[in-house]
Amino acid sequence: MTETHHLHLPDNPKLSQNITWFARALRKAGLPVGPGRVLDAIRAVEAVGFTSRQDFYHTLQACFVSRPEHRAVFAQIFRLFWRDPRYMEHMMAAMLPAIRGVQEERSAKAAEKRAAEALLDGVAQEAPEVETPGEDIAIQIDASQTASTEERLRTLDFEQMSSAEVAEAKRMLARLTLPVKPLQSRRRIAAMHGRHPDWRGTMRHAMRRGGEITEFATKNRTERWPNLITLCDISGSMSQYSRLVLHFLHAVSNQKGAGWAKVHAFTFGTRLTNITRHLAARDVDAALAAAGAEAQDWEGGTRIGRCLRAFNRDWSRRVMGQGAVVLLITDGLDRDDAALLGKEMERLRLSARRVIWLNPLLRFDGFAPRAQGIQAMLPHVDSLRAGHNIASLEALAQAISDAGDVGEKARMARGHPEPAIEQLTPAPARGLSSAKDIGARLVAGAKQARD
Repeated sequence: MTETHHLHLPDNPKLSQNITWFARALRKAGLPVGPGRVLDAIRAVEAVGFTSRQDFYHTLQACFVSRPEHRAVFAQIFRLFWRDPRYMEHMMAAMLPAIRGVQEERSAKAAEKRAAEALLDGVAQEAPEVETPGEDIAIQIDASQTASTEERLRTLDFEQMSSAEVAEAKRMLARLTLPVKPLQSRRRIAAMHGRHPDWRGTMRHAMRRGGEITEFATKNRTERWPNLITLCDISGSMSQYSRLVLHFLHAVSNQKGAGWAKVHAFTFGTRLTNITRHLAARDVDAALAAAGAEAQDWEGGTRIGRCLRAFNRDWSRRVMGQGAVVLLITDGLDRDDAALLGKEMERLRLSARRVIWLNPLLRFDGFAPRAQGIQAMLPHVDSLRAGHNIASLEALAQAISDAGDVGEKARMARGHPEPAIEQLTPAPARGLSSAKDIGARLVAGAKQARD
């Protein structure tokens, strides 16, 4: 039988009660917080003390946070529960962002709505009273033509979703498909009514009949399916988007009959991690938990150039054959050298049939490719599309099926000077190339990089 050590608490242990309620809010927000962690937190605070706010924050974080993606939720709940004297009004404002007068017009911060939802569990969600000079403002809401829940979630930014909305979005992503058209192979097989003559087959039939040609054999070109290669950014600026995109990729990789020969998945932040075998698990939670344990750079920095160099050096020849389609999910905010990033992106494009870039920053109307990393990557992608909500992932199927789709790449090119426009001009769709042609392009690209 497990023994529990006696806790030396004051006669009126209000702090222990507050820590217990704080743990309850964390559990409502989705953090795995049980009674054992609550006891550990109380013991830790008793040992460290309550004199320093920073020490108190890190003490509770060490006890309650075990995964990198939970840090943002913990920080928001801690701010609302312990630090903000008007936390109730802020929570109400986060839950009712469309009502003016509660707070300044702004979008909810990362995990803020989820934290407010957990703290207000069981509390009537009524707007707090706010003193406003002048006449009273009457708020009227007409919900007669309100869109359905799924329709609203399709266009809602992943970063602004609450915990319940994230759970519903995951169920919607599990139903999405990513079909692809088959590719025409150079190989041919015998066919009854083929379009190409089969001279060897015809002569074999004739030799069986003493040299008399009584049957003319034909054959057709076979069809094959391409590979899908996904490179997903899991740095701090992409954490919420990459987490839901990985749910979508899990559904694609486990979908039978979707058309893909193989689905290979890689994550990168400060280093490259192959999570293909983890996504093969049928249970999505177990698959992503194993992938998170494998990738140790969640919510870290970004080294896109170095990670692409590792992929081109170690994995490109293994997985990029047979006309693979590359899906690159990142915001392009890189800390590496722009010249290195441009060189590795060029090498990646020469090895792939198509390179499609999903960038969540395209959700902003005034977005322009001013960052050096984005400018270095943009000339070497075939299509640039947004990837911040469910609707953008649904539109990805059209981009993959249409070989001439360029997405937002042409619009981004109009904001560049004249020489950059020539580089950003959409390249024509490439068909199947022979090994000799691919080798010649790779050699030409290497020579150009050395020059």
